[in-house]
Amino acid sequence: MKFKTRKWIKPGDLNPNGTLFGGRLLEWIDEEAALFAIIQFDNKKVVTKSMGAIEFLASAKQGDIVEIGLKITKVGNAYIALCCEVRNIMTQVTIISISNIVMVNLGEDGKPKPHNRNILKA
Repeated sequence: MKFKTRKWIKPGDLNPNGTLFGGRLLEWIDEEAALFAIIQFDNKKVVTKSMGAIEFLASAKQGDIVEIGLKITKVGNAYIALCCEVRNIMTQVTIISISNIVMVNLGEDGKPKPHNRNILKA
C-alpha cells in the first residue's frame, strides 16, 4: 500500500467529542481515491460507485497528522477497485480501513467508458 497524502487535523475537522469527524475522513478518502483514479485513467471524469466494509478502528485528535494509503485490488474494463487504510503518521495506528472502493471511468456522455489503459495491481 502506498501512502501519498497527509492531512493535519485542525479544529474544523473535529466532532463534538473532540476527535476527527468520520464524515471529514471519508471526504478526504473519497477525494484521494478520485485523484488516484484520474491519474490511472488519464481522465478527469471519474466517479465513486461504491465503498464497502468501512471499519473505524481508532480515533484521531486535533494536531494529529494522518496519512491515506490506497492499493489497487482489481482492474475492470471501466473501473478500478481499491482498498484504503488511513493511519496516524506518528503512532502508525490504523484509524480506518476500507476493503473496497470502486472508481468508474466516464465518457463525455457521463456513462461508464472503457479506460483502455494498462493498469497493474500495485
